Amino acid sequence: MKIALLHYSSPPIVGGVESVLAHHARLMANAGHEVIILAGRGEVFDERIKVRVLPRLDSRHPEVMEVKGFLDAGKRTPAFEELREAIKRELLAELEGCHVLIAHNVASLHKNLALTAALHEAYRSPGFPRLILWHHDLAWTTPRYRHELHEGYPWNLLRTHWEGATQVVVSELRKQELAELLGISNGSIRVVPNGVDLESFFKLEPQTIAFIEHLKLLEADPLFLLPVRLTARKNIELALHVLAELRKEYPQAMLLVTGPEGPHNPANQAYKKKLLDLRDALKLEGAAHFLAEVTSEFLPDAVIADFYRLADALLFPSQEEGFGIPIIEAAFSKLPVFCADIPVLRELGEDDVTYFAPDANPLEAAKQVQVRLEAESTSRWARRAKRGYAWEQIYSRHIAPLIKEVINDNST
Repeated sequence: MKIALLHYSSPPIVGGVESVLAHHARLMANAGHEVIILAGRGEVFDERIKVRVLPRLDSRHPEVMEVKGFLDAGKRTPAFEELREAIKRELLAELEGCHVLIAHNVASLHKNLALTAALHEAYRSPGFPRLILWHHDLAWTTPRYRHELHEGYPWNLLRTHWEGATQVVVSELRKQELAELLGISNGSIRVVPNGVDLESFFKLEPQTIAFIEHLKLLEADPLFLLPVRLTARKNIELALHVLAELRKEYPQAMLLVTGPEGPHNPANQAYKKKLLDLRDALKLEGAAHFLAEVTSEFLPDAVIADFYRLADALLFPSQEEGFGIPIIEAAFSKLPVFCADIPVLRELGEDDVTYFAPDANPLEAAKQVQVRLEAESTSRWARRAKRGYAWEQIYSRHIAPLIKEVINDNST
């Protein structure tokens, strides 16, 4: 499918909308779409994404600035009409063959009203792409812009419902404002939030990203980390039982065990089989992940550190330790720690971690975990943010269904 994104400018121009535009474009390209960006300024930032620079789309183009000076004073001049027609011709030529056009802020801000007017006329042309109007800001509800807005055409295009176009906003606040501004129902407006690129924000290793995608770790809520080798003294079976209990309250809870089999004891292979059999018996397939099943390669420290940043808590039920590096690493990563009550771990964690007996009843241990997770607002918010505001999640939950819906609507 060919999708066009429209804005005044695009990367490397720095701005909030420009950043969102880039993320949307990459996500759509990742999904296999042909993506083109139409902007007044910008450069190619991804070889898969075509950037078509049409200077008159820019809010700072000399012709646009001249026309805006008159418009801000309430005067529509012949130069506005000429500019509108020129932009309309360019849009129609560039959008031939496109299935969807997503216009960011063009129908809600007055930065280039000739572009707004050109789009308003062009989108009703036969064969025009399905139009999605994506609103980040609303000129008519912003007090600082009121002196630049006037009754009548073209200013009223920014508070007119464009029949047949799909309305998208970035927050519930904007949804309420837009519904009142356009006189349409809240239910006719889609909310698609902005997000964070976890790969860039956490500086994740390529190997980590591959694990995340393969195991669907971003769907975990919460994700428990157990960075140990598969040896019996690590008491991993208790972690599996606790996970099974937790999933009754947290259906999306996952456990990630990072280590391979212990290298020195032949019994470790039998222990691994015991764990896999237990996982099956507890119906934890797809929830309890052993990286030893995915790779036999050595995992560098950088990948393990990535998992600490991604996880929501450390679950460490070991029966015997000489020290306890994982709970130190968890401290540096600001993760809640749930660990076995053995002397060395209590020596390290003192009163700042949550303990349970190495032979604890899994239900009781799970209750301890739940009580602490729900009591910590930072932990709750971190889990909710990862689940709702990572760009990958936003695309799969909001943007991909939206594109599919508008195409299906257009084909009926």
